[in-house]
Amino acid sequence: MADDVLQLTCELIRKQSITPVDDGAQALLAERLNALGFRCEDMSHEGVTNLWATHGSGAPLFVFAGHTDVVPTGPLEQWTSDPFEPEIRDGHLYGRGSADMKASLAAMLVATQHYLAGSANHKGQIAFLITSDEEGPSVHGTRHVVEQLKARNITPTYCVVGEPSSTRSLGDMVRIGRRGSLNGTLTVKGVQGHVAYPEEADNPIHAVAAALAEFADTLWDQGNEHYPPTSAQITNIHGGTGATNVIPGHVVVDFNLRFNTEQTAEGLEQRVSDLFARHELNFALVWTLSGNPFLTGHGRLIEETGKAVQAVCGLTPALSTGGGTSDGRFISPMGCELLELGPVNATIHKVDEHVRIADLEPLVQIYQGILSRLLV
Repeated sequence: MADDVLQLTCELIRKQSITPVDDGAQALLAERLNALGFRCEDMSHEGVTNLWATHGSGAPLFVFAGHTDVVPTGPLEQWTSDPFEPEIRDGHLYGRGSADMKASLAAMLVATQHYLAGSANHKGQIAFLITSDEEGPSVHGTRHVVEQLKARNITPTYCVVGEPSSTRSLGDMVRIGRRGSLNGTLTVKGVQGHVAYPEEADNPIHAVAAALAEFADTLWDQGNEHYPPTSAQITNIHGGTGATNVIPGHVVVDFNLRFNTEQTAEGLEQRVSDLFARHELNFALVWTLSGNPFLTGHGRLIEETGKAVQAVCGLTPALSTGGGTSDGRFISPMGCELLELGPVNATIHKVDEHVRIADLEPLVQIYQGILSRLLV
């Protein structure tokens, strides 16, 4: 079994699936799933490759969710080995996507294969929801598939997303929710002019400085038992003409708010707008909501996952809502219990991304243990 998951992970790494390109990774998975008796449906949309595959019938509907796309490699000369040619060194498997999240996809499939070998007539359904648009805009991927499932009145009961949730050792953390993410673009208008004649110009960079200081220092809330306090970060400032003797006519500021269930996107938008208005700026704001916060309460999925992790790893996973966003934000609102469980995330999106080979087989066993506990 260990060789099965390692081999499949290597095959997936060889697919140069830089978002939103899939490069045949889902075809490889679909071939394996077809051989297991799954009904595979191509739900590709607007250049994004999506796979929906099901086995069995009725309830409960258990979904393995994940993505085949990876982030760009960055400078190739900084990698110790080819990022798309898997290499084993010192007990680790190196390659782009090894941890995020091709090892999880391989483990999910192998776990399902071994589960079905002993439970071909299992209760309910097992499904795979795989996209090539998780690392990108996330518009035509899982979001699109969810819309299609809703139109068919298909509602998952449980969903495990294979995001790399572990921090120091496999299974030490499970994510049961995520914060919301709200992006804003602030444009402040001034009057362009010569730096020698400031009285005939209006410098928008000077005008916005105090407002940005207040924005950065604002305490939005105290958080709650499940979430840390809402945080705000300024990510880009664009101003100036490139000349040193010209006062610019406008400045553009990008920022992001990661918010918890104490806030709503609409409420935050109003608070931020009011803040900038108090500084009497000539401004415009454009908002993009990446996702609202979601949370899975204690239920059967969390309980049985904890038992599966304990049986394999000998530890009780911490329950977290930290980290960035994931496609769980599209699936959770369907009304299912959802969590994220995968390998150690220390090297994701980095040069020389890797996963511990010794973690691959236990990850298979955890996923298989979850299936065997829930589909009874």
